[in-house]
Order: sequence, then C-alpha cells, then structure tokens
Amino acid sequence: MKTAILVDGGFYRRRAQAVFGDQTAQQRAIELSEYCKRHLRMHGEHSDLYRIFYYDCAPSNKRIFHPFKQQQVDLGKTELYAWTTQFLNELKKKRKFAIRLGKLAEEQAHYIIRPDMVKKLCNGRLKFEDLTEDDFCLEIDQKGVDMKIGLDIASMAYKHQVDQIVLISGDSDFVSAAKLARREGVDFILDPLGAPIKPDLFEHIDGLRTCDKAYTTHTQK
Repeated sequence: MKTAILVDGGFYRRRAQAVFGDQTAQQRAIELSEYCKRHLRMHGEHSDLYRIFYYDCAPSNKRIFHPFKQQQVDLGKTELYAWTTQFLNELKKKRKFAIRLGKLAEEQAHYIIRPDMVKKLCNGRLKFEDLTEDDFCLEIDQKGVDMKIGLDIASMAYKHQVDQIVLISGDSDFVSAAKLARREGVDFILDPLGAPIKPDLFEHIDGLRTCDKAYTTHTQK
C-alpha cells in the first residue's frame, strides 16, 4: 500500500510546541519526519511512503505596530522569523518531503491580547494596567493553504497515485476533499494529534489515528 502524508504545518507546530516544548528548527524538523514515518507501521500495516506534503506559509518580514510597546515591530528581525525560515529550509533538505507554501494575509496582521488574558480581564482577575508584553500575540491569517491541501488530495485520488492518505490536521475544512478521495477508493486517515474533533466528522474518514500518546495525554489534562 502506498501512503501520502499531508501535514497542516501551522497546526503541527502549535501542537508540537504545546506538548513537547521549544525545539531548535533542526530538532523540530527531525521530530516531524520521524513522527510521520510512524504512520507507515501502525496497527500492523506496512505501507510504502509516496511523499510527505508539508503545508505552511513563509514568515512575514512586515513592520507592524505593537499596542503595548507603542512602536513598530520589524517581524523580519524576530526570533520567530529566523526559526521558521530555518525550519522550512531543514524540511526542504529531507528526502520525500514536498513543501507547499501559501501566503500570509499581511495587510490584516495585528497584535491582540491573548484570549486567556482577555478572560482574566473580563472576570476581574487581571487589571488592564497589569498587562505585559507577553500577554499580546500576533494575529495573522494564512491564505491558500487549505486550497492546496484540497487540490493535492483530489489530484492524488483522481490519478490513483496512492492507496492511502494520512492528513495531520485539526481543521474540518478537509471534509469535501476526504469524501472525494474515499469515493475514488482511497483509505483516508485523520490524525488530529490528540485534539478533539467534531462527532459528525467520523462519517467522512476511514480512521482516526495519533501515533504518540503524549498528544492525547496532554489533551486530557
């Protein structure tokens, strides 16, 4: 059986950081590669890897006003920019990896107060004057990533290039593509990295699988 593994990069990076903590770009790239390949030997299956498709956006180097600092922040000079650039370069070096990049909606980028801090402000546990720089985060949406995932799923299904698709994502926007792939005879597996999914999604996939118990354990805490 030939298997293609599709990775929603933004989702993976957030989950991996939350569960395993900070890693260097090289370490995270190795971690992702090894995790993906575990899908090939799960539950007694012995699949051949067709390719690992990684979907993400290149980091922004835009200058954005920070409301707490009251000054412009050059994103191109941040640690996140350097880390993400190196991470993508590390993945490009790996065999069987294909990088699919969308674009960031830079014109809509802005800093917001973190949602957990907003709750504390609303219930009186935190005063506005007690906010710090760490209580703000950058809000910037991706464009074109979901479309690229859907197109690749449809292309591989119609061309019968693979027998199985494993999608590592927590998004429900893949449902139409998953239904198409299944109609073409492709075994469609979803890996939400332990994150909960909507009950009605089960009818549109052939299996739910996470290859590291650390993800499910973290979710249950």
